[in-house]
Amino acid sequence: MNVSTTDLAILVIYLGGVVALGTWVGRRAKSAADYMLGGRDLPWWLILVSIVATETSTVTFLSIPGFAYTRDLTWLQIPIGFVIGRYIIAYMLLPRYFAGNIFTAYEVLRDRFGGATQRAASVLFILTRSLADGLRLFLSAIVLQEMTGIALHWAVTAIGLTTILYTFFGGMRAVVWTDLVQFIVYMLGGGVAFALILHRLPAGWGQLIEIGDAAGRLRVFDLGFDISNPYGLWAGLLGGIFVSFGSHGVDQLMVQRYLGARNLPDARRALGLSGFVVFAQFAFFLLLGVGLFAFYQVFPPAVAFERADRIFAHFIVNEIPTGLLGLLLGAVFAAAMSTLSSSLNSCATSAVNDIYLPLTDRDVSSEGQLRVTRALTVVFGLVQIAVGIAGQWLVASAVSSILGIAGFTIGIVLGIFFLGIFTQRVGQRAALTGLVVGFSGMTVVFFGTSLAWTWFALVGSSATFAVGLAASYVWPRRGEVHAPH
Repeated sequence: MNVSTTDLAILVIYLGGVVALGTWVGRRAKSAADYMLGGRDLPWWLILVSIVATETSTVTFLSIPGFAYTRDLTWLQIPIGFVIGRYIIAYMLLPRYFAGNIFTAYEVLRDRFGGATQRAASVLFILTRSLADGLRLFLSAIVLQEMTGIALHWAVTAIGLTTILYTFFGGMRAVVWTDLVQFIVYMLGGGVAFALILHRLPAGWGQLIEIGDAAGRLRVFDLGFDISNPYGLWAGLLGGIFVSFGSHGVDQLMVQRYLGARNLPDARRALGLSGFVVFAQFAFFLLLGVGLFAFYQVFPPAVAFERADRIFAHFIVNEIPTGLLGLLLGAVFAAAMSTLSSSLNSCATSAVNDIYLPLTDRDVSSEGQLRVTRALTVVFGLVQIAVGIAGQWLVASAVSSILGIAGFTIGIVLGIFFLGIFTQRVGQRAALTGLVVGFSGMTVVFFGTSLAWTWFALVGSSATFAVGLAASYVWPRRGEVHAPH
């Protein structure tokens, strides 16, 4: 084992505390609305923190510092687009979500096109989310394995089962409140690491800036235009806007949080301000990466680092003193579980409301919906654990490729939403044609071209919209009326 008994004890206490907190705050979940949306009574500031924590995984926690270590601060151009995209969502899409008593983003598609479009978008979300987050669980477990020495399958299982426990008992209310704790823990962990770097550097902050500037690590803007480079200014601005539009505008993982708000103004406030918090968070972790670069220039490692996303993990294990190491391990777990718990709850909610209820022939009581949702939470949790364990037989490049699938599927669903918002002639058959062709086209783009991932949402939504609109001239919408939910 690479960590002390004290640090492991701190980690175990933290995990037990998270489960206890999630179970306690979710004890009032007696109905489907309570379990899925927190009773539609969540405060805006809690939703804001949950949005940020959910989009911050262990991979982000460790890889963003690694990016600045090996490159510079140009990653910051992307969250500039994120900020702009969220405000467009707040005024273009949120009013549609609050126009009816809905539980998922895809119910809007049913009202506009029909049940088949709703189910297709929901299935696409569930499949890609289960695959992508199962592999995120795998990547998080690799870090835990390196830090503690435990077998990979046990690392996957430990993170997965802990997340299933509090999500099963508490639902959305448990998810958002534990997100708050996990946000505090991983930010505190990053702060402790940064403070230790400044303390260990002989000249402190001044030396960090001097070394970083001399090595070009403080560059923020890249004005070049290369479609294969995701970290150029235009890829960050335009691509970031559409990535945000897809991930925060039409993805159930985030939409479910807005629907839990008390009203539309609260949802808008949470979404809009979350962009600035995310920008500040990325800036901090990038600066932490510059600090790591300066530290290892002064104190070179015995063996050169092979992978950038292992640098921060190496620092945590080898430089953090006993006691504080337990906190940093908790931070790694926190970043992982905040994303995974949201994934389980949103997949179960989408499966019940978009697939199970529309296809059942009988009325299901709120208590019955709650039982099914909880059961599916466990099912999706076990699926993600299985995917996480299977990830060890994939090469790193394959893992990266499969994780990228979620990046372009959000663009396809976004294109369907655009067809519903900006056209009247497009019906269900044309919309589904756009979805199928868009998915096929983006598969070719992703695996067969060098187009940067920041452009996927823009290209995917544009292709889906164009094909769907063109198909409407072959199969025009005729008298399709779908009553609001």
